Amino acid sequence: MDDLVNDTVSTALPVFPYHPDPLATGSVAPDPHTACACCGRVRGHVYAGPVYTASDEDLRGRLCPWCIADGSAAERYDASFCGVVAGDVPEAVRTAVDRRTPGFTAWQESVWLSHCGDAAAFLGPVGSAELAAYPDALDALRREAVAWQWSADEIERYLGSFDREGQPTAYLFRCRVCEAHLAYSDFT
Repeated sequence: MDDLVNDTVSTALPVFPYHPDPLATGSVAPDPHTACACCGRVRGHVYAGPVYTASDEDLRGRLCPWCIADGSAAERYDASFCGVVAGDVPEAVRTAVDRRTPGFTAWQESVWLSHCGDAAAFLGPVGSAELAAYPDALDALRREAVAWQWSADEIERYLGSFDREGQPTAYLFRCRVCEAHLAYSDFT
């Protein structure tokens, strides 16, 4: 019997504490053919989210998750992957989210939520149906809309209109300390 040689690179993604399942959120996509612009390796997955850099080079879909996790992509291209880290968090946390964590695509600039002095874990874009299981996130969205000075009826209609694939969209997070669910919404 002939021995089989396995040339494939392990497809186990790096662990991202602030983005636990980047495949499910769409921030990382399977791609068996693209070589990473940073390390030059074909790793089987590419980062599909936003890349913020002063360079004119378009890096979306051209970086592997491993080069994001180890910081080499951020270092080489002076890149970041998150729009805004909201709240009062230590600089080390801000750096971990912005330069070593896959970001996510939002209708406008993405906002990474924080809670209990730490950045929260991004769980993904959600619509109204998915939000029903997270009353604490719905309460956060109500508070967001109250700040816009909307009536109670307008707020409830708005909360019922979220669409994971369309707009408006809600972005769901979970506190890494107390496990409360948080969300913010976005639309054009």
